[in-house]
Amino acid sequence: MKFVHIADMHLDSPFVNLSDKSIMGDLRRLEQRKVFKKIIEYIKENNIEYLFISGDLYEHQYVKQSTIEYINKLFLEIPQTKIYISAGNHDPKVKNSYYNKFNWSENVTIFDTKIEKIENEDCNIYGFSFDDFYCDSCNLENTEVTKNEKPNILVIHGNLDGAKKDDKPYNPISKKLLEEKGFDYVALGHIHKKDYNSYENQKIVYPGSTISLGFDELGEHGMIVGNFDNEKNLNLKFVPLDDEQFTKIELNVDNIYSKEELIEKINEIEVKENEYVEIVIKGGRNFEIDKYDILKYIKNDRIIKLKDETKLAYNLEKLANETTLRGLFVKEMIEKLKNENNTEEEKEIIEKAIEIGLNSLE
Repeated sequence: MKFVHIADMHLDSPFVNLSDKSIMGDLRRLEQRKVFKKIIEYIKENNIEYLFISGDLYEHQYVKQSTIEYINKLFLEIPQTKIYISAGNHDPKVKNSYYNKFNWSENVTIFDTKIEKIENEDCNIYGFSFDDFYCDSCNLENTEVTKNEKPNILVIHGNLDGAKKDDKPYNPISKKLLEEKGFDYVALGHIHKKDYNSYENQKIVYPGSTISLGFDELGEHGMIVGNFDNEKNLNLKFVPLDDEQFTKIELNVDNIYSKEELIEKINEIEVKENEYVEIVIKGGRNFEIDKYDILKYIKNDRIIKLKDETKLAYNLEKLANETTLRGLFVKEMIEKLKNENNTEEEKEIIEKAIEIGLNSLE
């Protein structure tokens, strides 16, 4: 039996922190649709019998009905493929969920909020759906797994070896318990980094997010394609789907002394055609840096975000000893910085005030 395993599509994600350019959210949502269609085309071309979706298919808070209809229309194109969906923490099976109120294609099964078992001719499928945005337990310890010649597959969204005492639990699942239960494959979702070939004969698998959701998700993104032979031997491979790569490039500004010079340096950076780039500005800054203002002058549209990790390059102690208005200003601001009750945010505000003040007093 052949299957495709995906998770964490997050369709209609707002992509709030993805970019400093507002249009990027819309572009990335279009790319989500493109990738989802690629999955369906792959299933058609390779006669895949099962599609496992391990949670967070869409964003409950933001998803549009038109997106749900788009998903279902694609499901209708693969009527011979059995589709099993485990709702996660971003698309829980709550009362007003589209999982409950939408008329899905006949080949779609959305699991209940208690672990259930579905017997097929060639495999047994177990699954579970979140009934809220958090989940303490799926009661896996009380699940009986059938021992026979057919593969037993669990489709589930959860945090492998996560702590049950977490303030925000996302269905903590014990790897040891999964192994004791004897599942032949565990199709996990929730963790956005793929984990499918970390050790020999791995059967407990995270495919990772299907497309990258931002600069904290670097590297390849796609789906797992699996196959069980008649002896229940499992073969897995990872198939990349996301045409775009997210990349971070660091730029030191120790020896840059103006906004214009910084813009020139950024415009000289070479970027590949399939990369979205975040420029991380580091070092000691010698002038005020307004990343939103600078971004307006960047020629390459592939540079979509600037991150300012610089520190003040001024010698404040030396400036404070000056018998000038500038010296008096710096001396007073140093006293404010030394306040032990300051939060990190307050320290940044004071540093920014020093910077603006010094620029004004030059």
